[in-house]
Amino acid sequence: MNLKNKTQVSMFEFSGLSDDKELTPFLFMLFLFVYIVSICGNSGMMTIVYISPSLHTPMYYFLSYLSMVDLFYSSVIAPKMLSDLLSDRKLITFLGCALQFYFFSAMIGTELLVLSIMAYDRYVAICRPLHYILIMTKKKCLSLVLLTLSMGFLHSVAQTVSLFSLEYCKSNFIDHFYCDIPPLVRLSCSETRTCTIVTLFFVCLFTISSTMTILVSYTLIISSILRINSVAGRRKAFSTCSSHLTCATIFYGTIYLNYLTPSSSSHKKQEKVFSVLYAVVTPMLNPLIYSLRNQEVKRAIMQVQKGHNEHI
Repeated sequence: MNLKNKTQVSMFEFSGLSDDKELTPFLFMLFLFVYIVSICGNSGMMTIVYISPSLHTPMYYFLSYLSMVDLFYSSVIAPKMLSDLLSDRKLITFLGCALQFYFFSAMIGTELLVLSIMAYDRYVAICRPLHYILIMTKKKCLSLVLLTLSMGFLHSVAQTVSLFSLEYCKSNFIDHFYCDIPPLVRLSCSETRTCTIVTLFFVCLFTISSTMTILVSYTLIISSILRINSVAGRRKAFSTCSSHLTCATIFYGTIYLNYLTPSSSSHKKQEKVFSVLYAVVTPMLNPLIYSLRNQEVKRAIMQVQKGHNEHI
């Protein structure tokens, strides 16, 4: 498909995060800090899982994969956003915009599916503990990871083609800080019905199916936990789920608020806020939540630190 024949626009210009010049230095320092913490946190989480034998289980295998996805998808948006905060004109080429959206959409779709298979893993561990090792084999875990990755990139191909096949022949000004569906659809001067249908189909397919997987899994998990006689047993069972449930709630909540809220002039500012939350802030929060709330991760970190100190 020759995209150049479909459009008269070769460059797009972002509005950026804020028009307030005095606020820009603060925003730059804030989000630079958030991005650095995100890189260190997710890289650290993958390293801890890799070097700690106690974390060589399906639950932490999926967690390290989640950290990898967070690391990549925050890096698709944050560096360009940070450089634009220091620039007078926030420009991106048509191809650059398409590539940014493609990889971001792929990582978002993958993360949705990863969070749902993590819920399934917790369901098997708590509701079918005797069969856990037989069900969650290394081969099955790898297959689930490859399935989520392939589905994430395949859905992104469809969304990218439908979005960038639209004609952008008038304004090239994107009222946002990265290439996303709502601002680009508003900018198009051609019929957007097909693109809207494709978007709704994939948003509903990924968000609703993964949300239902999580809801059904946790309904069964809570039912199983309530049947445990000891308070300590119930607390331990729920503690293994609380970190994942917190991460999933934050991520899904911001996505639903952003994509399923009716479009309006006032919504454009909210759109930026929600986008910052799930595109930049959430990748930082996930490893922090697991580090602070998960006892096994805490113990693994302390053991690594102890071993490092002894080595010194």
